[in-house]
Amino acid sequence: MEFHRQLPMTVAPHHPFNLSIFCKRLLSFLFLTLVLLGLSPAPSLATGVYDLPILSPGSKTFLVDQAEAISLANENRLNSDLKKLAQSSGQEARFVVIRRLDFDATIDGFVNDLFERWYPDEASQSNQTLLVLDTLTNSTALRRGETAESLLTDEMVDSLLRETLAVPLKDGAKYNQALIEADKRLGAILAGQPDPGPPALEEISLEGTFTTAEETDDTSATVWVVVLLALATLIPMVTYFWYVGLPGR
Repeated sequence: MEFHRQLPMTVAPHHPFNLSIFCKRLLSFLFLTLVLLGLSPAPSLATGVYDLPILSPGSKTFLVDQAEAISLANENRLNSDLKKLAQSSGQEARFVVIRRLDFDATIDGFVNDLFERWYPDEASQSNQTLLVLDTLTNSTALRRGETAESLLTDEMVDSLLRETLAVPLKDGAKYNQALIEADKRLGAILAGQPDPGPPALEEISLEGTFTTAEETDDTSATVWVVVLLALATLIPMVTYFWYVGLPGR
């Protein structure tokens, strides 16, 4: 007679699910994620001439806001004003707003390169004025063609950049206000009217209704923090009910 002996089976020890430990690990992971998001280098935001759309005389676009620093209402206003100026006087002025230049570029070199790319010959350059604003350094530069230069003198350009634009930019990086004031002054000069000059300093200091790029960045960061905190609350609850089942079942 044969006897078959059954060997005892080895059962792996059961580790009960510990919700407290799971939550601590999850919160640690989310905290680490937040730290990494804050420390990781942002993608390159530098702008080169070839990163911008190609425009030419007669183009319907008068504002290129690559930095997203201008509100939609003011973008529409600037495009409308500059379009009317082109239709009434034949003088075309365009504004370009960028986040920052390449590390080896200058604002003057950038505006010259862009001007010659958009208007490659003297005939196309004659009635053109191009203003560039870099939001990282708040630096500005202007280039104009031969006919525009007869209306917009070197002294006017210097005053436009150093007063009309520079003052609101230094006073809280008011990009919207800076371009609106530049639009008013350029519109009058290029239309053949007397130069109205820069706005009074007290008038500029009272303006505080525009959202700056810094405020926009702070809002985005707050949204991300709220979303991650909400996930930190919901994920442990969903995981818990996944393991133990819904109440009453």
